[in-house]
Amino acid sequence: MADDIVFELLHSEIINYAIEQQSKDSKENKEPDLSIVEYIGFAAGYKVMERLTREWSRFKDELDTMKFVCTDFWTCIYKKQIDNLRTNHQGVYVLQDNAFRFLTNFSNGQQYLEYAPRYVAYTCGLIRGGLANLSINSIVTAEVQTMPSCKFHIHVQRS
Repeated sequence: MADDIVFELLHSEIINYAIEQQSKDSKENKEPDLSIVEYIGFAAGYKVMERLTREWSRFKDELDTMKFVCTDFWTCIYKKQIDNLRTNHQGVYVLQDNAFRFLTNFSNGQQYLEYAPRYVAYTCGLIRGGLANLSINSIVTAEVQTMPSCKFHIHVQRS
């Protein structure tokens, strides 16, 4: 329980740091650049995946890798499995978390919906970093239509 609080406070401070850095660099009051937060998530996801898969054999295919992300990787970080995984079998995957951890503390209405991208950028980086460790290059975006539900769209980059 104490680890959960520390993780949430650290996440909040990472977001505050990124927003403060941008406000120092530019005087314009525009949408915050969350690439710093996403990169911190990328580095963390890469390292977590390295530790999780140390004892595992290689995955059969891309879908098995995504199932691993939805179960073991997500459980390691958020203490629960992803609620839904969908794919079009052409390199696009949608992971849905109906009670995303960083959004559950907000109102369930539309009131704070504009702040949601700040709280999902880190997780987009986590997923992208974990997949990069498994040699899957991807673009990860998040969609929040209603709080606290969140959908992560993963587009696998084929070479």
